[in-house]
Amino acid sequence: MEYVILAVVIAVIAIGAIAGLVVSGRRRRQLPPKSQAPVITAPKTTPQEPQVGEEAAPPTEEPRRTVEEVPLPEAPEVVEVEAPAEAEVAPAIEVPEPTAGRLVRLRSRLSRSQNSLGKGLLSLLSREHLDEDTWEEIEETLLTADVGVAPTQELVERLRTRVKVLGTRTPDELRGLLREELVELVGKDADRTVRSTKHEEGPAVVLVVGVNGVGKTTTTGKLARVLVADGRKVVLGAADTFRAAAADQLQTWGERVGARTVRGPEGGDPASIAFDAVKEGIAEGADTVLIDTAGRLHTKTGLMDELGKVKRVVEKHGPVDEVLLVLDATTGQNGLIQARVFAEVVDISGIVLTKLDGTAKGGIVVAVQRELGVPVKLIGLGEGADDLAPFEPGAFVDALIGD
Repeated sequence: MEYVILAVVIAVIAIGAIAGLVVSGRRRRQLPPKSQAPVITAPKTTPQEPQVGEEAAPPTEEPRRTVEEVPLPEAPEVVEVEAPAEAEVAPAIEVPEPTAGRLVRLRSRLSRSQNSLGKGLLSLLSREHLDEDTWEEIEETLLTADVGVAPTQELVERLRTRVKVLGTRTPDELRGLLREELVELVGKDADRTVRSTKHEEGPAVVLVVGVNGVGKTTTTGKLARVLVADGRKVVLGAADTFRAAAADQLQTWGERVGARTVRGPEGGDPASIAFDAVKEGIAEGADTVLIDTAGRLHTKTGLMDELGKVKRVVEKHGPVDEVLLVLDATTGQNGLIQARVFAEVVDISGIVLTKLDGTAKGGIVVAVQRELGVPVKLIGLGEGADDLAPFEPGAFVDALIGD
């Protein structure tokens, strides 16, 4: 019994303890939270309003900078704007010098280096006794002037005969005699016209050929001036694609006289460019198409074959009217070798002798004509644009023997 009572007492005590814990927990939840002290933050520093009167604070000294210490603002970056490129101004069209009588006007230039031949012959023929030694000297003078062996022998024989018949000789008679024989030797009856007139098939086609360094491209440009001066409408074909700037050089010559230049890429096919030039000349109704071929060396067989190809391709449009061989008159007998090889590839119809005002000897005119059987049609007498002249035998001989 005692144990029962003890158990009841313990149970009551336990229930009371549990009830007390529950009540205490409820009270704790209902209590208001403890008040927290407010956090006071310092106000941000802001500019103070200006104070006046007694409340005004004494002025404070602030550091000041001089003008030199104040940095200047950086200059804005200037952006250069390229001015629009001006349109290229076409060169003014020049009016070439008339060709009629041009060789007569250039006679003094030609005679500077040629008088030795004429004066030498006149001096020898004026001797009182013309013995064998004198005639040998005459032959030597002619050979030194690049006249050639066969023409020299012919001239000496005719001079011998005429001097013997003439008997007493005055200076004027000798001059007249020598002039007649030299004009005959040069060839007064040869047709020296450059065939440049338009025909039914289309424009006249002129091929200009020659080795490197003879002035071929320059001669082509000057020939364009000659033809324009004679009233021809000209188209130029820059088929010299192997020499750097040859096409530019020819185009410059053409622009000066208003002649159009047909050109292609450097190293391109010369025959194709020549073909296009003739085609363009037909389309424009030109009178003459001048084709500047490559300055090929006469010793290069492949290049010479290509020159023949150019001619054959051009002939698909129509016939080639002229093939002008440009020779440097100062090369003498070497020029004859060049002429011989070119004549085997294309049919040379005329010769242009350049640099005849320098150290050239006038007899080359006779020699090259005899070698090829074709006439000298043009001669170059200087570096000027209008220093290419149609060849006139009488004016040429007058320059040789002087006044």
